[in-house]
Amino acid sequence: MLQKKRKFDTTAFLFIAPAFILFTVFLIVPTVSSFYYSFTSWDGINPNIKFIGFDNYKEIFTSARFGNALKNTALLTVVISICENALALGLALLVDNVIKGKNLFRAIFYLPVILSGIVSGFIWKIMYSYNFGPVNKVLDMIGLGTLKQDWLGNADIAIWAVAVVMIWKGAGYYMIIYLAALQGVPQDVQEAATIDGASALQRFRFITLPLISGSFTICFTLSLINGLKVFDQIAVMTDGGPGFATETIVYLLYKSGFGEGRQGYGTAVGVVLLFIILILNNIQSAILRKREVQL
Repeated sequence: MLQKKRKFDTTAFLFIAPAFILFTVFLIVPTVSSFYYSFTSWDGINPNIKFIGFDNYKEIFTSARFGNALKNTALLTVVISICENALALGLALLVDNVIKGKNLFRAIFYLPVILSGIVSGFIWKIMYSYNFGPVNKVLDMIGLGTLKQDWLGNADIAIWAVAVVMIWKGAGYYMIIYLAALQGVPQDVQEAATIDGASALQRFRFITLPLISGSFTICFTLSLINGLKVFDQIAVMTDGGPGFATETIVYLLYKSGFGEGRQGYGTAVGVVLLFIILILNNIQSAILRKREVQL
């Protein structure tokens, strides 16, 4: 039996048209334009746009500055993804097992997430201050004054100081995801394992972790993307310095495009970052989802 040809539904189109227009104007058009501008030497102001082919990409892959930004971004992404999720899972386990004040603890741990990246950056910039920052003051108070540092002025430790801020700010968000997964673990399974003599560690390893593996895929994917596109804290706390010690790919994009008037080159950096995110995200998702299937 031949199927009837579906008629164009005008009413349905009118409902989706506003979202489709916004999606096209603010996502599709800028994305397509970015690919075009990445092949130009446009400065962002001059209406005369010169097409230069792959020169921007050649400079990217031969530039020591881009290599440094890539290294800093990779370091931050790895440290943040691992530490953020480990801390978030620990906090989720704490909140899940606490008897009294569960909502209070959950609110306290989630509070840093509410702060914008700019605000959290300013707060920690003050805390890291060498002369009057609370971090060095506490070290003095507990007799560890020899460990005082110019946390954001030392090229060897500045990026680690930024990583601490990002972990502090993001862990609460992932805690909520892990907590929701933990509360979905069937209690009868846990009780049966306890009756069979399984220790708390064994129950966590062989029951809890497999049952919440889906949340690992979500959290690691989000933390990977956030690590690759970190900008706010870098802009506020270090401005990519000292020197280029904390300059990431996104901050290089910003400095090149808006600070140095090289919109074409900055756009090319953004295109490269897009492909890096897509490739790493697909690899990570495939590995984590394969683990879910096996379990």
